[in-house]
Amino acid sequence: MAFEYLRNTPLDQARHDYLACLERYGMQPKTEDIAVENALGRVCFVPVYAHISAPHYHACAMDGIAVKASDTYGATETTPVTLASEQYVVVDTGDPLPEGCDAVVMIEDVLRDEGATTVRDPSGGGDGDVRLLKSAAPWQNIRQIGEDICAGEMLLPSNSRIEPATMGAMLAAGITHIEVFSHPKVAIIPTGDEVILPTEHPGPGDIMEFNSTIFSGMVRRWGGEPVTYPIVKDTPGLIVGALRKAVGECDVVLINAGSSAGRDDYTAQAISAVGDVVLHGIAIKPGKPTILGHAGGKPIIGVPGYPVSGIVVLQELLKPIMEKLAGLTSAPDEYAQATLSRQVISTLKYEEFIQVRLGNVGGTLIASPLPRGAGVVTSFVKSDSIVSVAQNEEGLAAGSAVEVRLLRPRARIDNSLVVIGSHDPLIDEVAELMRQRWPEVSVASTHVGSMGAIMSARRHENHCGGIHLLDEETGTYNEAYLRTYFPEGGVRQVECVYRQQGLMVAPGNPKGITSLSSLTKPGMRYVNRQRGSGTRILCDYLCKQEDIDPRDIYGYDREEFTHTAVAALVEADSADAGMGIYSAARMYDLGFVSVCEEQYDLLIPDYAWDDELVAHLLETLASTDFITRMEQMGGYRLEHPGTVRRHYR
Repeated sequence: MAFEYLRNTPLDQARHDYLACLERYGMQPKTEDIAVENALGRVCFVPVYAHISAPHYHACAMDGIAVKASDTYGATETTPVTLASEQYVVVDTGDPLPEGCDAVVMIEDVLRDEGATTVRDPSGGGDGDVRLLKSAAPWQNIRQIGEDICAGEMLLPSNSRIEPATMGAMLAAGITHIEVFSHPKVAIIPTGDEVILPTEHPGPGDIMEFNSTIFSGMVRRWGGEPVTYPIVKDTPGLIVGALRKAVGECDVVLINAGSSAGRDDYTAQAISAVGDVVLHGIAIKPGKPTILGHAGGKPIIGVPGYPVSGIVVLQELLKPIMEKLAGLTSAPDEYAQATLSRQVISTLKYEEFIQVRLGNVGGTLIASPLPRGAGVVTSFVKSDSIVSVAQNEEGLAAGSAVEVRLLRPRARIDNSLVVIGSHDPLIDEVAELMRQRWPEVSVASTHVGSMGAIMSARRHENHCGGIHLLDEETGTYNEAYLRTYFPEGGVRQVECVYRQQGLMVAPGNPKGITSLSSLTKPGMRYVNRQRGSGTRILCDYLCKQEDIDPRDIYGYDREEFTHTAVAALVEADSADAGMGIYSAARMYDLGFVSVCEEQYDLLIPDYAWDDELVAHLLETLASTDFITRMEQMGGYRLEHPGTVRRHYR
């Protein structure tokens, strides 16, 4: 390739042109499959999906007794309920929930009758009657299957760095091996007649070679494996020979010194002998004599001999190459001011650290608290920052200004599309497609239901949110709610997908469930979505249509926040049915009783419409890649995703 000797190319242009050249010639990262236990600090190459749910069994969350909640109904301090030994089982924290039980009472709330020596029995039963002064609610003090992780959920998008909490989350989800970026091998070739290995007694004119040590450390920090070659004398044939060897053995080559225009500067000639020189000379000081070349797409950088020059060149030109080959990005440690999207209630006893997701909406950082609990390891996986609640404070009010300690680079947070609203697995797939197209972009999604999307938009806290709110009077979706909650307009209703809603049941539908009325039969168990979600509104509507009293459906008030969480409980035989979308049922190989095709739209406020992140979202929705993903997941019908159905003004 033609080039001018010792040009003065601007740094941005040099970097852009060099990376574009390397990509044209096929520079690609390498991958390897490794055990999760060895994955700390590595970067996953493809999205990571949970193999199993966590917990994978119903786990007792307290020391105490496991009971059937209905046996405790009516218990008060004035009218205690007495349980015989066969009506409870003594349990410890982490024990599987005994069969026939659906609640755990803390040992502190259990009173022994006179004559009973202990409440604890190694055989698993009780020892004597016990009394309760308060009734137990179904599923209290129980970690249900999928509380933390649901099988099939995306734990990590591609290009995510593996942290200790991430490793625990993957192992909890049944993942033992993961495909990661290989450590790119970076050859470091020191050159010069006067250069020697470090010694305590250098002679006159000896220049100790310590640049390779500096460069090796920088390479390791960026996820590479440095390979330092022996010092090469300033002889063209020797330099060419060392360069050929390094190109054959490594992914990137650094030649240190010999890049200027002096008598013994042969680096440019050597690069031309084994490949091409793309550029020689960059408008930076120090570092002007830098040479950028390649051999078949393998980067070769001629680095000036002065150590400060070398550090500048590696920081500005090698680092972006390493990020592409190793999948790494560096994260600054900094604090920022943010607005809390939801109230945080805390105990007075302790200083509490709350994991939150962050996103920049209209110039304001919005902090959305993540689920808390000793077993919710995924909060660390998803967290962007930490909010500290001081001791003796009861909590933090929604809308309050908080100081957050950033766990991710501020640039990554500012490039996060904030999605707050109804859950659908397609949000994760959209996030993955956006990351592939725009690696600097991420998606911070919070599942709070369709009404949550509306309220977040009213408070200017999100860029968009999924909605599927059925108007019982007209049978239409979303429009009536948007007119009610945005009487002055200021939002757009954007088409996304039509999706199949129905009852997720065991494979083969062994109990013959055909509708919600089937669940009123004795022995049937149901799991529902949370109040305010579009799916819950649909359930309430169907009950009215079929003249069903929700109280006749056991478990109607048992709430989960995602379709996959409902599916996980049905798959685990913790419930006989749950309302959800077809793609979630298919993910778990469940039976599916279709109820309706519903309209799942995106609510996008006017204040976010011109945001570049929203433009990326709309472009992704209209892409063939998105259509293909939806077809693969099943249960979706697409007409014009990404187009505006109605602009409310």
